[in-house]
Amino acid sequence: MTSVARAGAILGALDDATRRLVRLAAIIAAGTEQQIRSEMTDSLDATPAAWIEELILQSYLFCGFPRSLNAMREWRRLTGRPPVTEATGDGPDEWRRRGEATCRLVYGAMYDRLRVNIRTLHPELDEWMIVEGYGKVLSRDGLDLPRRELCIVAACAASRQERQLHSHLHGALNVGVAPSVLTAAIDALEGVVTENSLTSARLLWRRVQSQLS
Repeated sequence: MTSVARAGAILGALDDATRRLVRLAAIIAAGTEQQIRSEMTDSLDATPAAWIEELILQSYLFCGFPRSLNAMREWRRLTGRPPVTEATGDGPDEWRRRGEATCRLVYGAMYDRLRVNIRTLHPELDEWMIVEGYGKVLSRDGLDLPRRELCIVAACAASRQERQLHSHLHGALNVGVAPSVLTAAIDALEGVVTENSLTSARLLWRRVQSQLS
């Protein structure tokens, strides 16, 4: 079952495993290797290893290869786990199909406008966003789409990418994350992102909530 199929799941509470995953997403995006190592150690017994591996893999989309490579190096060093790879036989056509479906779930009514806007920036960016980002990476098994969106929110908050943060706050709601869970997830970033980053994220989230009512 892919994340697309699981997107109907509602995340109605921020359990401890997810809270730790969200904090780790923020630290991978903006923290030091020592902070990554410490948070991974604290999360080891509380958060499924498969979730952490998927978080690290998807982080290259939002934090770049250097931070993802460094995080995966720390994870391998800490756990000694070998990577689990499965040959699915999927290719670009399947990734595009999944990517369009997953991106439509995240963006909802804004999906068609998003595709036009990204194509205007550059057609290759639109292709990579759908095939590579939403299809090949964010539609993978191992972590459901609501938790993936929460991790993206955390990464964008930590790195002060406010346009993307705004989009993914809506995206998290669109894929079934309860507003109270988003509030709790942002609160969970206290101590792992700067005060300015946390304040900006809270202000933006309040603005999004005011648009909902």
